[in-house]
Amino acid sequence: MVEALPTHTPYDGSSKLFTIGLKPLDPADWIEVDGYLLPYLAEKRRLYAEIPDRVFVEEDNTRDAQQEVLELLGAYLPERFARTHRRTDAGIEVVGAADHPALPSGLADAPLAKASLLVQEDLILMRRDERGWRLAAGSLCFPSSWSLREKFGKPLQEIHEPVPGFGPGTRPAELINRMFDGLQGQAVERFNWSIQADDRLYHPLSNVERIDRATNRPSRFPDGDVNAHAFIRVERQTLRKLPVSRDILFTIRIHLDPLKVLTGHPDRAMLAASFAEQLLALDQQQLDYKGLTADRDRLVAVLGRMAGSA
Repeated sequence: MVEALPTHTPYDGSSKLFTIGLKPLDPADWIEVDGYLLPYLAEKRRLYAEIPDRVFVEEDNTRDAQQEVLELLGAYLPERFARTHRRTDAGIEVVGAADHPALPSGLADAPLAKASLLVQEDLILMRRDERGWRLAAGSLCFPSSWSLREKFGKPLQEIHEPVPGFGPGTRPAELINRMFDGLQGQAVERFNWSIQADDRLYHPLSNVERIDRATNRPSRFPDGDVNAHAFIRVERQTLRKLPVSRDILFTIRIHLDPLKVLTGHPDRAMLAASFAEQLLALDQQQLDYKGLTADRDRLVAVLGRMAGSA
């Protein structure tokens, strides 16, 4: 079977790691829907049923803002994606998902949980207080090496504390807070990316696990076959300020592509060379944070062969 080409390739140099990189977003392109919609929603339902307290959090006074998110999606999705989303007497329905299990009783009344089962994106609500913008509610079924429970209620500077160069008191941390404050009607997007050794969407990591991984620096590919097992994990992130609550909705859409799919890309040489160049530019702290210390050289070698085979 021929693998589909990647939807996004931010490792081409357009979205470098450990930079803010926010860009204006056409509101028509706010949410992404593809052929994996139903499998993504099925995985969200599985996680809600098995580990609801790890993938959903909310402060008591966030239901109005959650409802605002649900209504925004309800207005947007049937217009933008009429083939997959339709209006019914009960609300918005995803075509083909009507017979899926209901939300667990503890989440059945949470509008943000309902909203999360309309889209492939994870949905995070950020709210301003005297400490800055904090994580006030969230549906995070597909974390990229972080823990929702650990970040819940914390302001941005503490959320980003483990990220090299983005902790409290750093210039990037101050810039992010200012950008959140200045966000008005416009939507913005950015990309992040990493490498993992499987195709799991649910990819959590606690701070303790991150420290242990950085200390021991284990390989993610113990058999050495990076090309066979590596997946590129691309995060497409968007931010928009909600018009009524003035909270900020942070969406995260995960795309997983086998590394080997680049061999069939028409821009293989450019993509592989740029990918390798950016991996080589990471310092020790950044490699540890991404969990790439033990495997960077293997990845660079594989990418070098791809670039050289054009």
